[in-house]
Amino acid sequence: MSDSHGPAGSPAGSILALGLALAACFIAAGIGAMATPAPELDPWYRDLAKPAFTPPPAAFGIVWPVLYTLMAVALWLVWRRRHAGPNARAAFVAFAVQLVLNVAWPWAFFAAQSLALGLAVIVLLILALIWTIARFALISRLSAWLLAPYFAWVVFASVLNGTILVLNL
Repeated sequence: MSDSHGPAGSPAGSILALGLALAACFIAAGIGAMATPAPELDPWYRDLAKPAFTPPPAAFGIVWPVLYTLMAVALWLVWRRRHAGPNARAAFVAFAVQLVLNVAWPWAFFAAQSLALGLAVIVLLILALIWTIARFALISRLSAWLLAPYFAWVVFASVLNGTILVLNL
């Protein structure tokens, strides 16, 4: 879809927008990572009872960069169609809400060392992701599908969080 609204619609503007989307997602990742100690070095987390389906710590370092990249591309696709209708503003708000909750989870779970607060935040994140995917789908089906692996991972993480909570009651 072409955009006649100045530099933002140019190829250079589109590349800049993609860069900004990537920056926003990876800055959020960095803020969340500040609350996330290396699991094998954190005595609180290391000593928790965990289910057999807990991924090895290395899996998180592989999965999250891919998910943040997919999130950024999805956001960029919506941004490219931001003049297509009234749904763009709601899509951007939904994305921002889920990104804030994404950042809040490690602070609730690891920094606050609260399994229950972590579970509450991740449930809110799931709801915000459903909202985001629904809003994105109205603008770009591809952008909504790009969020599917992220949604699946967060649902898995919520099951993991909930199971760890139950095992440590």
